[in-house]
Amino acid sequence: MYKPAFIIGFICAALGVIIGAFAAHGLKPMMEISQQQTFETGVRYQMYHSFALIMLGLLSTHVSNSYISYASLFFTLGIICFSGSLYALSLLQMNGIVGLKGVGIITPIGGIFFILGWVYSLLAVMKS
Repeated sequence: MYKPAFIIGFICAALGVIIGAFAAHGLKPMMEISQQQTFETGVRYQMYHSFALIMLGLLSTHVSNSYISYASLFFTLGIICFSGSLYALSLLQMNGIVGLKGVGIITPIGGIFFILGWVYSLLAVMKS
């Protein structure tokens, strides 16, 4: 069993609920619709990939190879870069500090990490 995937997955899922609730109840009155949508996209992808990490933890009981740990790493980096940059972008735009040129550049890098996580998940299964 690959415990780090479980631990990170459960922590990121809990944080996703906390961050989503904070945005829905605390920030919504201060955000424009586009900023809310951007923030919600970050929460949604964080939750999707938290579940993917938990899936990898479960998968690791049947498949044991290094691809599982790499997939977990890529999903974690994806959550940090993709979702984290969308949160930062929304908050900074809400305060009139930055546009897409700043933090928004990190978002596609997070997307690449997500793709690598899915590819390495596939490789883990194919290699077993």
